[in-house]
Amino acid sequence: MQLNTIQPAAGATHSSKRVGRGIGSGLGKTSGRGHKGQKSRSGGYHKVGFEGGQMPLQRRLPKRGFKSPTAKFKAEVRLSELALIQGDQVDLLSLKAAGLISDQALSAKIFASGEVVRAFMVSGVLLSRGAKLAIEAAGGKVAQQADAS
Repeated sequence: MQLNTIQPAAGATHSSKRVGRGIGSGLGKTSGRGHKGQKSRSGGYHKVGFEGGQMPLQRRLPKRGFKSPTAKFKAEVRLSELALIQGDQVDLLSLKAAGLISDQALSAKIFASGEVVRAFMVSGVLLSRGAKLAIEAAGGKVAQQADAS
């Protein structure tokens, strides 16, 4: 193969439409633009979703719900899932290593759902009130946390 012989596969390219080249071409006279109106003129333009001045559909319909832009950086862990962690230290790195939270997670919160199987040392992770009580009842310790709601 030589660089000067490279070309697209057969049928992969199409010749461009040659408009305004006579009646026999099928694209003569108005060149496929119809008659009159904004779209027939050169420079004729309107925004996507524009409905000729009528209130556009995307503004007529009610807006519902909310999608948090930071949701992918927050993770939730159940008490019962802590059994998958190797060792007794629970922090962001150990949760990521066990595959309980995403590698993108910047924070995690442990919720009281399930049983605590052994004592854990929890640090750098948020806990619900019930999760904190359950971990301490199992003989574990919780480092001081800023937000324990």
